Amino acid sequence: MGRLVPAVTRALDILELFLDGDGTLSAPDIVRRLRLPRTTVHELVTTLAARHYLVPVPGQPGRYRLGVRPYQLGARYAEQLDLAAEGHQVARAVAETCDETVHVAILEDTDVIYIAKVDSTHAVRMVSAAGRRLPAHCTSVGKMLLASLPEAELAARVPDGTELAAMTPNSITDPAALRTELAAVRRRGIAVESRESNPDVSCVAAPVRDRTGQIVAALSISVPMIRWSEERRGELEQLAAKGAADLSERLGHRGAA
Repeated sequence: MGRLVPAVTRALDILELFLDGDGTLSAPDIVRRLRLPRTTVHELVTTLAARHYLVPVPGQPGRYRLGVRPYQLGARYAEQLDLAAEGHQVARAVAETCDETVHVAILEDTDVIYIAKVDSTHAVRMVSAAGRRLPAHCTSVGKMLLASLPEAELAARVPDGTELAAMTPNSITDPAALRTELAAVRRRGIAVESRESNPDVSCVAAPVRDRTGQIVAALSISVPMIRWSEERRGELEQLAAKGAADLSERLGHRGAA
């Protein structure tokens, strides 16, 4: 575990004080309850207010309450909980249809995190787990999510001239080659991974959208090569797209992508 940053710890301590009482506090209240120097509290409160974590209470000079930013963070956390729960239900339905392993994943920086997983019943199947993190460029879900990023954001996350980590000999390691692949993903609306994260598995993935139409996750079907064929790939792509659309609908998405 890395070193805790004292200033961040104190700022979080201040925010957590607002969970008690009537939800309003003054700087002297904070000084007394946390036993911190007045100057430190003043600087931290000023910073938190500037970032909209705290706001002045109207008609009560010197008192503060929580601002909109904690609400936004809590709402996003709740959305992810809903996404994981709904994702698991949809993944189960998809897995029951094709009897292959189904994942739902989100993007974090340049990695994907699997938030839901339902296994195949076959003896030969993909070994993975919810909560696992993998390089996005090596997976079908990751390609789908990277393809959804604006060009400037993609360039910031995957700069030219860097060598991407390889998980298998088939992994894409050149950012230019990855961009070509992502352009194809955007055109088709489906991402494919051919033995790029596991030498014995291929996957297809489709985008999951929230109520605003933004791509917030991807749903994939992973198949061992002994059960993979180009003909079946087409069937799985349709099934992944339907599953992703069902999950999008559960998240409030309506209309065309």
